[in-house]
Amino acid sequence: MLLVTLMLSTILVLLVIAISLLLLWAAAFVIRHFPLWLEANAAGLGVSFIDLLTIRLRKLQPDELVDCLKVMRKAGVEVALADLQSHQLAGGNLASLKNAVVAANKAGIKLGYRDIAAIDLAGRDILDAVDSHVNPKVLRCPVPGQPLVNGREPGVAGIAKDGIRLEVKARVTLRTRLDRLVGGAGEATILARVAEGIVAAIGHADSHRRILENPELIVQEILKGGLDSGTCFEILSVDIADIDVMDNVAARLRSQQAEADKRIAQAKAEERRANAVAINQEMLSQTMGMRAKVVAARANLPQAVAAACDGSNLGSPRPIAPLLPANMRFGQCGGRSCIE
Repeated sequence: MLLVTLMLSTILVLLVIAISLLLLWAAAFVIRHFPLWLEANAAGLGVSFIDLLTIRLRKLQPDELVDCLKVMRKAGVEVALADLQSHQLAGGNLASLKNAVVAANKAGIKLGYRDIAAIDLAGRDILDAVDSHVNPKVLRCPVPGQPLVNGREPGVAGIAKDGIRLEVKARVTLRTRLDRLVGGAGEATILARVAEGIVAAIGHADSHRRILENPELIVQEILKGGLDSGTCFEILSVDIADIDVMDNVAARLRSQQAEADKRIAQAKAEERRANAVAINQEMLSQTMGMRAKVVAARANLPQAVAAACDGSNLGSPRPIAPLLPANMRFGQCGGRSCIE
């Protein structure tokens, strides 16, 4: 019986200590968060200590959530504290969300809190998107900061039909389309398409003078192409800032082609010369061979003459008549032929 009483006393003491510690912790929590609670209720947010405790248990910052909720409520945006907690737990940026929601509401943009929160969770800079929708941004084409060429920033180069190369610098005014912000192409795509339009416009011109006289041809070519399709921007205007005449590409290409043709002709002429030299050497070799044969034939000539004389066959293709008696060879027949 004594043991049971001792155990009950111990449990009671431990329970009292636990309750005391819990009350002390609750008092410390209330004292610490009382200014925040007072501020929230003074603003009419209806935040209780239980809400603050829930926020702490979720390892969130009550100050940020209460401040964001207060700003949104004062701006006329109806949002619950639980929505802000869910957004922060999902990895959203409360500061950007707050500023974007207030800016969109004041600018009259038909975009609700959930839409803006979804865009923020998708990884887009929602504050910059809303700002560029209200105040359209201006981009330079090509993008500044590229390496200098001959001490100057390069432009978008295109070649007209007459072979003259032009470099164009343009400014593009864009407005963000918030309904296409998720999944739409960005600024890099717009600038690439604008550069493509500039090159196409210059290439369609019969002469570079037409582009210099009427830069609007480039603008018309860009705007009629629907370059903003599939992007999260709307092209409001394209302004040609500068046009530079660079060089005559056609003349340079013709010069290079002529030089190449010259080298080919020289190579063929050298080939023909080499063939002629080879043929000449071959003819000389054959001539020397013929001369050797002539010399060999001349060496046999005395023997042939001697053989002809011995055979009485000198200068006749057939054997002569039998030899006459000696007394009849030298006209001893009275002026008549001795053979007759």
